[in-house]
Amino acid sequence: MRIAITGARGQLGHALVAELADGNELALLGHEQLELGSPQAIEQIAATGADLVIHPAAYTNVDGCARDPERAYRVNALGTKYVALACRRLGAPLLYISTNEVFAGDAGRPYLEYDQAAPINAYGRSKWAGELAVRELLRDFYIVRVAWLYGGERNFVRTVLRLAASPPEGGLRMVDDEVGSPTYCADVAKGVARLIDTGCYGTYHLVNEGACSRHAFASTILQMAGRTDVPIAPIRLADYRRDSAPPPYTPLANIAGANLGVALRPWQEALAAYLATLA
Repeated sequence: MRIAITGARGQLGHALVAELADGNELALLGHEQLELGSPQAIEQIAATGADLVIHPAAYTNVDGCARDPERAYRVNALGTKYVALACRRLGAPLLYISTNEVFAGDAGRPYLEYDQAAPINAYGRSKWAGELAVRELLRDFYIVRVAWLYGGERNFVRTVLRLAASPPEGGLRMVDDEVGSPTYCADVAKGVARLIDTGCYGTYHLVNEGACSRHAFASTILQMAGRTDVPIAPIRLADYRRDSAPPPYTPLANIAGANLGVALRPWQEALAAYLATLA
């Protein structure tokens, strides 16, 4: 199969390339090959002749989206519209990577695939608009929501380890009332490959099993990395000043994928595997 992958140099794009390279012909679309927020993207993607388009590329700087919501909308909403239009021209299905931040975070339980979206920040609104564009323009598509991704050069796990190497006075401080699903990019890529094999289009949550707070996630990172000597204190979201307001409770429940046999391992196991690659 010929597969076009947008954002091929991003942390999820890189994992997808590694997972799908064997047995497929890949067309890799990075910043140099694709003007995502421009209608020119339609021609650029159509020129690949792809049988399937996977679209993880996005403007993912959440605080940057809050500062420049028009850019977020142009890249994440209109950009996804152009990708979907290219798929129509190709007669190819689209696999769109979305986010837990399409939800408000006030349900008090893990979100199911068809729960009502109600994003509370510019990033979430732009990604939800991308979902709507896919549903509006295409019949054959997968929408795959992910959360709290790590696996590339810049991510939460590496940040915690960097801070632990030279901790600030008094130790680390991490938010304890933001809860989500830490997810390893390599596991998402494996799940995507298995999902494609099923041919069952629709909306899916592909996250590592389980949920935790940012504080618990960071504490587990330090424990597994042998840095229990580094103090870490809980703080509240209200005490952590940033431009964007993250939804406070957005664990994702994988029901649809699990019914097809596509499920990811517990987040603690995935984290241990990732830390082993850094050792």
